[in-house]
Amino acid sequence: MAYFERIDEHVFRATEHVSGAWETQFQHIAPALGLLAHAVEADCDARRSDGLVIGRLSYDILGKVPVDVVRIEVEVLRPGRTIELVQATLSHAGRAGVLLRAWLMRPGDTAGLRATPLPAIAGPEDMPAWDPTTVWPGGFIASVEVRREQAEPGRAAFWVRTPLPLIRDEKVSDLARMAGLLDIANGMTVRAKPTEVAFPNLDLTAHFFSQPRGDWVGFDTSVAFGSEGVGLTTSVIHDVHGAIGASDQILTVRPG
Repeated sequence: MAYFERIDEHVFRATEHVSGAWETQFQHIAPALGLLAHAVEADCDARRSDGLVIGRLSYDILGKVPVDVVRIEVEVLRPGRTIELVQATLSHAGRAGVLLRAWLMRPGDTAGLRATPLPAIAGPEDMPAWDPTTVWPGGFIASVEVRREQAEPGRAAFWVRTPLPLIRDEKVSDLARMAGLLDIANGMTVRAKPTEVAFPNLDLTAHFFSQPRGDWVGFDTSVAFGSEGVGLTTSVIHDVHGAIGASDQILTVRPG
């Protein structure tokens, strides 16, 4: 019971729990984003021992990825003593499906400066349970637990967690686990019924000013549609201790 099974150093098999919301024969890309983050962290740990942390994850989704075997390759684009820019590519049958560019940064002690004006959201224990399978099909959506307070269509705060490991019999960081849930934001407070309007995202960029802790991922999310077929889902990201970052997803909005 996991989203992926490792075959070798670079190759992973997606399980039925990865099946997508728009088309179930293709992957919901959320777990793949976590898999790429884990690959970047594992590559960094294999090369150096100074504990760089990820400050930014920027994904470009190049196309649909079947629920099948995928391959991941990692390369360092900009090496450095205190910062690195690393790229990871997820491919299927020789075709790139997702690109990740991640900034890794040397951590320091700034506990005395810690502060944010970003407002808190109610904790998961204070939000009602909500069943996302009432809106979306697919194995990934069925695998998650959601607590949600919706203000209106396209505006909500919610918490998400999953009992399934990202990779079978393999430990991953809290950040990689969280990265595997971030892409769900676009579907948790829909502005239009997905049976009437398609609005898949082409990318996801997340910035972190604190490293995540715990199983729950919190979102304070707004969805906007423009008048020229483009939309934006933007979220402040939380763990149970407070806001830790933000993410954006650009949408292609397709009525009918």
